[in-house]
Amino acid sequence: MRVVPTLAWSLADPAETLDARLVPLLSAIRAKSSLAAAVADRGLSYRAAWGLLRDYQHKMGAPLVELERGRGARLAPAGEKLLAGHRAATRRTARILSNLAVELGPPAEREVGAKAAKLTVAASHDLVLAALRDALPAAAGLALDLAFMGSLHALQQFAEGRTGLAGFHVSLGVHAPGELAPFRRLLQARRDRLIRVVERDQGLMLPRGNPARVHGFRDLERKQLRFVNRQRGSGTRLLIDRLIAEEGLEASLLVGYTNEEFTHHAVAATVASGAADAGFGLRAAAAEYGLAFVPRVRERYYLAVRASALATPAVMRLIDVLRGAVLARVVATLPGYRREAAGTVVGVEALND
Repeated sequence: MRVVPTLAWSLADPAETLDARLVPLLSAIRAKSSLAAAVADRGLSYRAAWGLLRDYQHKMGAPLVELERGRGARLAPAGEKLLAGHRAATRRTARILSNLAVELGPPAEREVGAKAAKLTVAASHDLVLAALRDALPAAAGLALDLAFMGSLHALQQFAEGRTGLAGFHVSLGVHAPGELAPFRRLLQARRDRLIRVVERDQGLMLPRGNPARVHGFRDLERKQLRFVNRQRGSGTRLLIDRLIAEEGLEASLLVGYTNEEFTHHAVAATVASGAADAGFGLRAAAAEYGLAFVPRVRERYYLAVRASALATPAVMRLIDVLRGAVLARVVATLPGYRREAAGTVVGVEALND
């Protein structure tokens, strides 16, 4: 085991070490110009990120980030100054800190750690996948390099060979004509396979108690309630559009239809904050924010993988994880999830079911 010193920042008066999540969050906000995209990239909940930024604005006496609905997020002058200082300090101390590293444990342990497998995964946002990335112990010999994006964007990267696996989700039961066509176009039956991960509930997320008595999108339109949508290209956005059409509605008539967020947490946080009257997403995200939930769809989450990669150590370890106790513990903490047949490998033709 190699142990290395790292750079940390502290407030000078009173002395207090900065939360280790703050600088990486600021860096992600600067890169993505969106708080929702930044929290997904850093694996934080929307609530945690808001709390972090609010606390340090109070402690530092200046805002670190400027948020404007509809225009994303950008670093305030204080945030830019802190990030620039961190980059400069990192460059100047990199060689010194590296030289101070120490090795612990016998050589055999160091060799095992060096052989830890790594998988790159582009995936539609999912709470189980995010929790797995964080929960996998070193003993599993597996690390997930996980980037969240829309289902179709993830599959496009997979089709182009830019990621090892792609996570996406489709609803169970009867599908509307052409609903699965965008997914099938990016997969090849001979080249690709699908690994089952979980099944999960999606539905309307509403303020606690559902005071407006909402049961479907028609209620949102009729009562002119404010809706917060998911981004175009996400699997959930495709699902939302299908459900709206099934109710015979014109999507553009929904108040807030063009207001988009990038994760289930971001949608839930928007409703919980009162900035919207309704959203659509996972039961588990609604439960985390104390929201009412009206179930609409049961769906299955898959990981697409090359058939030729199934026998590689990294993918074999991933399948073992999906079939084992780590996934079981994660699913047990998230309402609306089930893990039946997790780790089962099926062909692309399974999307015809």
